[in-house]
Amino acid sequence: QVQIVESGGGLVQPGGSLRLSCAASGSIFSTYNMRWYRQSPGKERELVADLPTGGSTNYADSVKGRFTISSDNDKKAVYLRMDNLKSEDTGTYYCNMDLRTTWGRRDYWGQGTQVTVSS
Repeated sequence: QVQIVESGGGLVQPGGSLRLSCAASGSIFSTYNMRWYRQSPGKERELVADLPTGGSTNYADSVKGRFTISSDNDKKAVYLRMDNLKSEDTGTYYCNMDLRTTWGRRDYWGQGTQVTVSS
């Protein structure tokens, strides 16, 4: 069985910072693409940051220069450092990990962590 656990969300003032973490556990053989999505109130889920295997990172235009995605393959974890947060960054953030496990290769989702940017 594979578990994906997210942490790090919370309430922060505009201009503040947060670091989200997402870690996978279980019978995992390999990690591939890792991504962070967010769903803001009244909006569809959108891709925020993408870390492809062997490739360069990609970011939504709205977060470029403020968010940084990184990973630790030994820990099977992906992180999202968020700086200079704005009210429009408020939403539920989900990690997505492309993993090869005992049951084959597929995408796994975290449970979501709430980020609220407000004064």
